[in-house]
Amino acid sequence: MITNFLTCLFTTISQLLEAEEPNIVSARKIWDRAPHSAFTDLIYFRNRWWCTFREAQDHGGSNGTIRIIMSENGDCWKSAASLEQKGTDLRDPKLSIMPSDRLMLIMGGSVYDARGTCQTRSPRVAFSKDGYDWTEPRKLLAEDHWLWRVTWQDGWAWGVSKLGEGRDPRRCMLYRSRDALDWEWITEFRLPNNTWNASETTLRFLPGGEMIALTRPHWIGTSRQPYTKWSWTKMEENIGGPNFIRLPDGGLWAAGRRSGEKPTTVLARMRRDSYEPVLTVPSGGDCSYPGLVWHDDLLWMSYYSSHEGKTSIYLVKIKIR
Repeated sequence: MITNFLTCLFTTISQLLEAEEPNIVSARKIWDRAPHSAFTDLIYFRNRWWCTFREAQDHGGSNGTIRIIMSENGDCWKSAASLEQKGTDLRDPKLSIMPSDRLMLIMGGSVYDARGTCQTRSPRVAFSKDGYDWTEPRKLLAEDHWLWRVTWQDGWAWGVSKLGEGRDPRRCMLYRSRDALDWEWITEFRLPNNTWNASETTLRFLPGGEMIALTRPHWIGTSRQPYTKWSWTKMEENIGGPNFIRLPDGGLWAAGRRSGEKPTTVLARMRRDSYEPVLTVPSGGDCSYPGLVWHDDLLWMSYYSSHEGKTSIYLVKIKIR
């Protein structure tokens, strides 16, 4: 009887812990010097915080630069670097740490005509040993590609490039690289019922090597080596600027823009085949594109939002349970 009682007790405690929802520990604006600051990413590198984003006049159609800011404690931030290319809109920067212990920055580069209409685009990459001095952004792949985010696993950089943005069909290609300069094509994502509606994608790995993709607007994909065959689940929610992270306890947490009459940025409980928004961070309007880092038992999230008028960069710390 004692054994049964303890079993029931532990089961009840586990259920209560699972039922606890995440809550915001702190939320603050950390940067707003440009007319429009957006599309963030966040990383913890050499005992410092690094946040990157695009600075421009507006959301699109104007040439943007990439800003990298640094903080030793997550409270006080200062500019560390700014990357630009004449006549090019640099946007959607994403940070990662290479096996060589260098920072890598993936970004897109768009070229517009006089009316602000995109004429061509291609991915760029830059590298830094310290977060302050960066190499000149270098083009990758071919024109019209957009390598959106890179995840490192066992010495390989993995990423998905989207093609045909704003036109049909939109296509996604899986690539990998040893040095982030020369990329090997692995497969093309083929969604159920020959649906080509796929775009921004974040990849992560589970123990055993299974790869998971969170793909805009509403797809979760899973695959095992050699990652050429994928299974797809359509989510009930649409997501913009998708990102997700695997915590030390094995839980998956995702974040991005929640569509609707009043768009917001949300945190969602994620599984291999489900996505459940559980927390809305202070946000609204033009928003989302979060960076996610697990640090000191808190989930740190950078994102941008226009809910206070000016489109600015924000940082929230979230206690999961």
